[in-house]
Amino acid sequence: MYSKAIVVSLLVLATQPAGATEIVYTPVNPSFGGSPLNGPVLMNSANAQNKHTDPALESALSRLSNQTPLDQFNARLQSLVLDRIAQSITGSLFDSQNHLQPGQVETSAFIITIVDIGNNMLLITTTDKSTGATTSFQVSATP
Repeated sequence: MYSKAIVVSLLVLATQPAGATEIVYTPVNPSFGGSPLNGPVLMNSANAQNKHTDPALESALSRLSNQTPLDQFNARLQSLVLDRIAQSITGSLFDSQNHLQPGQVETSAFIITIVDIGNNMLLITTTDKSTGATTSFQVSATP
């Protein structure tokens, strides 16, 4: 009795039209149109599988781990002193309205030149006196 009922129900189901839709590809990687929320998950997965290390980073970390507390303190103190010097120099680069002003500031190691290049833009160039190496960037003349 069960077998007749099963056969009949299968025949009824087989005569029904099948519903189908298109297959739509949805990318996963945000670089190729996927959801931006997938980015951190994919990056963490890639980092977990990455077995390569940067030799320069390893040598820097080993130097840091081999420093004595006195060496670490001196490096931190030097950084703080250089930061304080940079703050005092930048104070002389601004006018009373806190706008950068064209001109030149010279320290024992660097020459900082600010040039008005027009269109409300300034070119700031820092030159290392000992090597002659320079670096430049542009900023708006008004904050």
